[in-house]
Amino acid sequence: VRRLVKRRGITLVIHPSPNFLSPPDFLKRYLASDKKPFMATFYEAQRKRMEILLDKEGGPEGGRWSFDTENRAKLPKKHVPPPEPRARRNDFITEAIQSVEKDFPDHPGSLAHFRWPVTRSTAEAWLDRFIEDRLENFGVYEDAISTEYSTLYHSAITPMLNIGLLDPQQVVNRVLKHADKVPLNSLEGFIRQVIGWREFMHGIYRHHGVEIRNANFWRFDRPLPRSFYDGTTGIPPVDRVIRQLLDDGWCHHIERLMILGNFMLLCRIRPDDVYRWFMEMFVDSYDWVMVPNVYGMSQFADGGTFTTKPYISGSNYVLKMSDESKGDWCAVWDALFWTFIADYLPFFSENHRLSMMAKNWQKMTPSKQEAYRKIAEDFLASLD
Repeated sequence: VRRLVKRRGITLVIHPSPNFLSPPDFLKRYLASDKKPFMATFYEAQRKRMEILLDKEGGPEGGRWSFDTENRAKLPKKHVPPPEPRARRNDFITEAIQSVEKDFPDHPGSLAHFRWPVTRSTAEAWLDRFIEDRLENFGVYEDAISTEYSTLYHSAITPMLNIGLLDPQQVVNRVLKHADKVPLNSLEGFIRQVIGWREFMHGIYRHHGVEIRNANFWRFDRPLPRSFYDGTTGIPPVDRVIRQLLDDGWCHHIERLMILGNFMLLCRIRPDDVYRWFMEMFVDSYDWVMVPNVYGMSQFADGGTFTTKPYISGSNYVLKMSDESKGDWCAVWDALFWTFIADYLPFFSENHRLSMMAKNWQKMTPSKQEAYRKIAEDFLASLD
């Protein structure tokens, strides 16, 4: 476009998108330098720039920039969250569903339970309901995973936010109006998602997207098995989330990162295939969203452009944060985890945040190591 208007002598005026909050020069200052970009540094600067949740001295309200350490509780037993939000259908939605089912019959998923707002007014009503019903407990249960409920205390506004039915400034303003009615860890945790993570990822995409999407740090070449499209991997937590996606096109960020992304990384799937799958399966997917989140956060395929470690775990993390039951899947997950550590031992040994994992593998008896390898190899050979 720039070359065309220059050649034709046309004046080009680029207006800022209301879909993002950060001016280009701000993004460039924090994300375009040779130094490693960190979300924490970006988020602190963003809070100061926007003058959000600051005390009289300009420091963070409550004495901390992030209350993330307080936002890691699992749901108590028999806990019932608010009802799943659902926008009403109208004739236009029904007609669109019929058209999609007719023209794209072989595409993954079902529209039988379509629940998303498709107008600005219904999107605003959805946001207001989140503020009234779920914002208060968003913080403490932000990382919780449930086998029974999907939305929990999340806003689930990304489908409307990314398509433009809501704009981030509007979301921030509405939430801050309720600042005195909700705990600070919930308020700060939600604000961090909107003005921190969302803006940070957009900036990473703008300034590092090309190199990130062309990276394959681990040199994986395993094609994505078909079972990831129909939820038949044989691993209950993974299959449950996949079935939820087929029904809804959405799951929350911990399920994306620590269930789906974690497991795909341990299965050593080709990162381009993982990216394509996330683009196809999520109702809120856009290139600017999925490139940094998949190649960077989820798969560490970029080798750490803006992260310091891959987000992997054994089955214990899933059990700790969810109501999943123990089963044979735990042995498979743990085998994939430990053989991954073993096969990339120098990387884990040299990373101070991960070196304990390498030491734990080295302390295992040869028979235990061999047992893990056999379980992992047998599972990967059967995965289709």
